[in-house]
Amino acid sequence: MIIERVQGAAIERYLRALAELRIAVFREYPYLYAGTLDSERSYLATYAAAPESLVVLARDEQRVVGAATAMPLALHTEAVLPPLRDAGYDPSRVFYFGESVLERASRGHGLGNAFFEHREAHAREHGFTTAAFCAVERSGDRPADYQPLDRLWTRHGFTKRPEITTTFSWCDVDADRETPKSMVFWTKELLG
Repeated sequence: MIIERVQGAAIERYLRALAELRIAVFREYPYLYAGTLDSERSYLATYAAAPESLVVLARDEQRVVGAATAMPLALHTEAVLPPLRDAGYDPSRVFYFGESVLERASRGHGLGNAFFEHREAHAREHGFTTAAFCAVERSGDRPADYQPLDRLWTRHGFTKRPEITTTFSWCDVDADRETPKSMVFWTKELLG
């Protein structure tokens, strides 16, 4: 498996592969997201437009099997920036970890760890002092094979911040319209 950091405009080359991967992985619980190639490519283009943004790719010889995104919080959407700013974080000092997506067959081989390590190293290299991300909070029944990622996030030094939340809306795979989803933030101070 090849792990590669791609920044800014170089991300454009991978937009279609990243969009397809996000759609496939986010169809699974807990996101249950019914995305489209156009909306995904539009979202991902914001990473390609930001010079300090980062995509960590995991690929075999032929294709991308996983990816993790990150960018300066100050460049992110209005759904993400205000909750952290209002909680006292300086947006110019926070590096926001977008998402980590990995095909099911490639899970359990340490790629999630590599995604965190590369994004944190990039954040430190660019002078950011805090890393943050948010994750969906689903209530109700979970699939029997669902593995929450809380332990991975905690092992990497992130703290769940239930007092810092936001809402994203998307269409679930079994729905015909978008509905709001509660998202909770996780943060980590990047020391040294």
